Amino acid sequence: MGINAVFEALSHPARRKVLALLKQGPMSAGELAEHFEFSKPTLSVHFNKLKDAELVAVERRGTSIIYHLNTSILEGALANLLSLKEHDE
Repeated sequence: MGINAVFEALSHPARRKVLALLKQGPMSAGELAEHFEFSKPTLSVHFNKLKDAELVAVERRGTSIIYHLNTSILEGALANLLSLKEHDE
């Protein structure tokens, strides 16, 4: 996991919304798209940023792409951030 990639992925509100939606459980790209007014190519860019940061895992089921939240990466990024604060004290 690249910590910079994680924080870059988290910097956009649409990507944070995708992660919030995935807290409910795995969703297909189409199901996620229903919650946005973006074009499919724009959503694809957001999905790829999340995938590159390993914040989501991707599974192909037939013609569908299913996204799963990868909480361990979020936990690792948070722990990394908190460790910076501990060094300041």
